[in-house]
Amino acid sequence: MVKHRSISLLFVVVALALAALIVQDLEREERGLRLRETILAELQPVALKNCTLKRFGSANDGGYLMCENLIEPIDAAYSYGVGSNDDWGCEVSRRYHVPVHEYDCFDPTRPPCSGGTLVFHNECVGDRTGSRASRFFDTLENQIGKNGQTAQRVIIKMDIEGAEWDALLATPDELLASIPQISMEMHGYDDPKIVEVLRKLRRHFYLVNLHFNNWSCTTKAAPLPAWAYQTHWVNKRIGVLDKTVPVPAPISPLNAPDAPNIPDCQLGR
Repeated sequence: MVKHRSISLLFVVVALALAALIVQDLEREERGLRLRETILAELQPVALKNCTLKRFGSANDGGYLMCENLIEPIDAAYSYGVGSNDDWGCEVSRRYHVPVHEYDCFDPTRPPCSGGTLVFHNECVGDRTGSRASRFFDTLENQIGKNGQTAQRVIIKMDIEGAEWDALLATPDELLASIPQISMEMHGYDDPKIVEVLRKLRRHFYLVNLHFNNWSCTTKAAPLPAWAYQTHWVNKRIGVLDKTVPVPAPISPLNAPDAPNIPDCQLGR
């Protein structure tokens, strides 16, 4: 009799433990869903009255939309995360006759650019100055300052595989407020700091383009269709909001799949 009671008690303990684990998993899934919904709520592009979008760089992966008519005057551009190809930086340099500072500490390849001026820096952007695993990192503020361009008009392209969140959190609001346009591929859906960064950006910028990278389509990110997404931000000092266009604004036809040979995954499509 005692043995049966011990076995029954063991079953009860095991069942309660399993139930607790199930509840924890459900709560974790619910928190994750709420976070992804909040991220999507922050990623609501708007239309501007004074923005003429143009695609710069590659026809597919490596191409970014910017407000062409709001670029000039321009003193320099910054391209973060370049690898062996920087079509964006090359086109900007050739078109506007300005230097483009390239930063990449993971791939030392110097992308070619006939007719343009690309200045390669073998370092990465981060949240602090220092070396990590033999790679040098510095802040956005320091890198612009070391080039003597703190008071100059610069535009930025950034694709740094998830390191953007810490780098932008460390960037002073005063510096962000001085940058006219930022094109950026953002990565991730499960870190609360994503919301913090998006809200920081939205204090100074209008989000005018949102395009999901179809290399990263996944149901795990729902309601986001993918875990990587290209965004374009226009400073509120120069952008004029068009309140007649519903939010989110329609996706621009200038966007193109990053991978043209696999299925796309955009919101509302």
